[in-house]
Amino acid sequence: MLEKLRALEQKFEDLVREMSNPEVLSDPHTYNKLAKAHSDLGEIVGKYREYRKVLADLDDAEVMSDEPQDADFAAMLSDEITRLTHEKERLHDELQLLLLPKDPNDEKNVIVEIRAGTGGDEAALFAGSLFRMYSRYAEEQRWKVDVLSSNATELGGFKEVIFVIEGKGAYSRLKFESGVHRVQRIPTTEAGGRIHTSTATVAVLPEAEEVELHIEPNDLKIDVYRSSGPGGQSVNTTDSAVRVTHLPTGLVVACQDEKSQLKNKEKALKILRARLYDQLQEEAEQAQAATRRSQVGTGERSERIRTYNFPQGRVTDHRINLTLYKLDLVVDGDLDEIIDALITADQVERLKETVDVHHD
Repeated sequence: MLEKLRALEQKFEDLVREMSNPEVLSDPHTYNKLAKAHSDLGEIVGKYREYRKVLADLDDAEVMSDEPQDADFAAMLSDEITRLTHEKERLHDELQLLLLPKDPNDEKNVIVEIRAGTGGDEAALFAGSLFRMYSRYAEEQRWKVDVLSSNATELGGFKEVIFVIEGKGAYSRLKFESGVHRVQRIPTTEAGGRIHTSTATVAVLPEAEEVELHIEPNDLKIDVYRSSGPGGQSVNTTDSAVRVTHLPTGLVVACQDEKSQLKNKEKALKILRARLYDQLQEEAEQAQAATRRSQVGTGERSERIRTYNFPQGRVTDHRINLTLYKLDLVVDGDLDEIIDALITADQVERLKETVDVHHD
């Protein structure tokens, strides 16, 4: 670990020298690229220097403790050695986490797709509750939410709702939300007061930029048609709805939320690009001989990941056996405790894999 940290510190210092080069200073593109690399290394290099100082102070204190001392000074040295030892362990653990490979998608915006599963109208209402939960969480993070496509029901739920969340680090916080979410509650439509179990699926995809994934126009079949709302009622009288089919893969995306055909096309292409990017990533992972399967789940759409039990006021994440008795707060967007626990579990699993690789 120390050898890798020393190499990173050297790279950090080389970047500082490069950035002060007059030719680089006169080239904004090159300078910005170097400045980002410098910024990315800043945290880990700063932590490494802090760690190195603690090691040096600990060595000095241990050398002094071997020399004859009066009782008071010896006690003070003992306390200092204990403090520095704890500090060394803390910094060592933090550096191990910082050295873990970063997910290249972590800083991206996300496209979230929520679909009602089993449970009829109650499943659609639950899909609406999940949409509100993520929207409220995004609002707390000061992220922007924009609905790309929706299929609302007359009771106020959604058969399907697709939306983009724009904000720094959105994917890093929400990537473990993919899977089947289950709700247990007494539906407002149930007069007998029986508890029903319904499901909704959530897919979280990193938003793909055009520069990352170019789609050939000839690979697209674009159809336009008249929008319709819940119950078949007409939304408008022009052919503004758009259906985009990606011919090589057969992926189909339809958008009708906007009155503008152009805007619907733009939103459909945004969804299509994210789905294609996700598909390419999945294929790349499957091509690797040892694809990681962390304890926080495979991320597969069919995996049941969480249960929201309203009669008992609890939410349980089955991947990490976490149960919280604050369901009302969670469905109102208070997701940090669950998300932080999932991220920690993922880091622990990846650290284990790092140790296993070194042992092999």
